[in-house]
Amino acid sequence: MTEKKNNTALKILIGVLAVALIALTIYTIRFYNEEKENKEILQKEKAAIEDELNELIVKYDEAIDENEIMDQNLVDARERINRLLDSVQDYEANLVLITRYRREISNLKAEKERLFRVVDSLSLQNQRMAMTIDSTQTELSEKTRLSDSLQTSNQSLANKVNKASQLKITSLRGEGVIVRNSGKVVENDRTRRIDQVRTCFIITANDLTEAGEKNLYVQVYNPENELVGDKIAVEHDGGVMVYSAQSTVYYENEELDVCILANTAEEKLLEGNYKVYVYNDATLIGTASFSLR
Repeated sequence: MTEKKNNTALKILIGVLAVALIALTIYTIRFYNEEKENKEILQKEKAAIEDELNELIVKYDEAIDENEIMDQNLVDARERINRLLDSVQDYEANLVLITRYRREISNLKAEKERLFRVVDSLSLQNQRMAMTIDSTQTELSEKTRLSDSLQTSNQSLANKVNKASQLKITSLRGEGVIVRNSGKVVENDRTRRIDQVRTCFIITANDLTEAGEKNLYVQVYNPENELVGDKIAVEHDGGVMVYSAQSTVYYENEELDVCILANTAEEKLLEGNYKVYVYNDATLIGTASFSLR
C-alpha cells in the first residue's frame, strides 16, 4: 500500500516537473524571441539616430558654405555632432544609450534651430546693409558725378570769364618812324631813313577786366626772323621771354590808345615783311605785319 502511494506521488511529481519544464521552455523561447526583437528594434533605432546625425551634419555643412559670419559657431556645433556620431557607431545599442542619444539629438536640433535663426537674421541684416551700401554708393557716385560736372562747368565758366576778362586790342599796326628832335614822330617805310619801329593799337573797353596798371610788351621780327629792338628779358611763370620794347599803361576799363616805340639797329633793318606781336604780361593779345622798303 505504501509503495503504491509512493509511485502515485512520484508520478504526480514527474508530471508537475514536466509541466514546469514545458512552461520554462515556452518562457525561454518567448524571452529569446522578445530579446531578439528588442535588439532589432534597438539596431533600427541606432541606425535612425545615425541617419539623423548625418542629416544634421549635411545641414551644417551647407550652412557653413553659405554663411561666413558665424563660421566658428557652426563648425563647433558640427564637431559635437561628429563626436556623437562616432560614439553611436562605436557602442552596441542598448536602451540606456538610445535614450541618452535621443536626448542629445533633441538638444542638438534645438541648438541648430537657434543658430540658424541667428545666421538667417545676420544674413538678412547683411543683405539690408549691402543694399544700404549699394544705395549709398549709388548716391555718392551720383553726387560725385554731379560734383565733377559742376566742377567742369565751373572750370569752363572760370575759363570763359578769365578769357573774357583778358585785355583785347583792335586796330593793331606796325610802322617805321622817324623821331624828330622836337619829339614829333613821322611815319616812313624806308629802312635807310627810319630810326625806330612804332606799334600802335587800341585797348578795347571791358568791364570784366580788372582796372589798373597793365604791363604791355612788343616783339618785332625782321624778314629774317631776327628780333628788332632792345631785347628786354622778362621772367614769367612759364619762363623768360625777350621783347623788343615795353610800356606800362593805366587801364580804366575804357578804350585806350597805345603806341610803343622800339629802338632799331641799322643792321637789323632789312627790306621786306615784319611781324609784330603784342603781349599783356605773358599773354599774346594781338599780331600784325607791315613792310619796309
